[in-house]
Amino acid sequence: MWLFSKKGPSGFSSSSTAEEVTQGIDGTGLTAIVTGASGGIGAETTRVLALRGVHVIMGVRNTVAGVNVKEAIFKENPAAKVDVMELDLSSIAAVKKFASEYKSAGLALNILINNAGVMDSPSKLSQDNIELMFATNHLGHFLLTNLLLDTMKETAEHNNVEGRIINVSSLGHRYSYSEGIRFDKINERSGSCGPSDYNQSKLANVLHANELARRLKEAGVPITANSLHPGVITTDLLRHHNFINGVFLALGKFLVQNVQQGAATTCYVALHPQVKDIRGEYFQDCNIGNASTQAKDTELAKRLWDFSLTLIN
Repeated sequence: MWLFSKKGPSGFSSSSTAEEVTQGIDGTGLTAIVTGASGGIGAETTRVLALRGVHVIMGVRNTVAGVNVKEAIFKENPAAKVDVMELDLSSIAAVKKFASEYKSAGLALNILINNAGVMDSPSKLSQDNIELMFATNHLGHFLLTNLLLDTMKETAEHNNVEGRIINVSSLGHRYSYSEGIRFDKINERSGSCGPSDYNQSKLANVLHANELARRLKEAGVPITANSLHPGVITTDLLRHHNFINGVFLALGKFLVQNVQQGAATTCYVALHPQVKDIRGEYFQDCNIGNASTQAKDTELAKRLWDFSLTLIN
């Protein structure tokens, strides 16, 4: 990663790790949800937040894998506060169930990290008959955020601590369809691999964060919303692309970031005081980055919001 080690205004770079960017930060008393926390950057994000004293709830589809991560964290850090809850973001009913159980547990919520994602899953449609990548990467998180927003507001007002919502997007958001979001063809794949469909869902992550940030600011709510590109990382996101995944694994140490570096931007935006009061921004390498022109389209963001509401209702 020596090719990408130039530090930005924050003092960090793509070579910085999640532990480095949170060094000295005390997250005691904070509660966070991390979706897709059973592996990759989600697991590392959970580990580092817990290391800083945050109570982390892992929202995972595979609870066995989630418990394994939890046990590994406890082995390293016996004082960690980590819990596992089942969450299938591709299912509207499952998201509602998770949110209902979370509220019933009376848990606070300071930080919501919408991290989970799928890339080119072999299954085309979710059980709600929505293209699976759009359903999982965007719609499930859109619904989850809406359902837990009141809990976040109550926590922010009660503790007088800024709430933070983070959407983990991708540099791929730049390579969506020419119209950005294909509202009238959301279930139609562009091809067998569907790269544009994945990029469309990642564009939706940025648009969602931007529109949410606008609405929260307008309402005077002490919660920020931002999106980010975690980096080019060797995780199992490419598990359906055997050849590409093999290349990444072989060349990873020279061309891409490791998981510790990949979780850095998420942990930075979630905890660092430099990010206080910043909203509607797109972060990259632990610094404010530059999202695509489509991602900055306020009308497209509003249209996506309304479209998403019709799908979850």
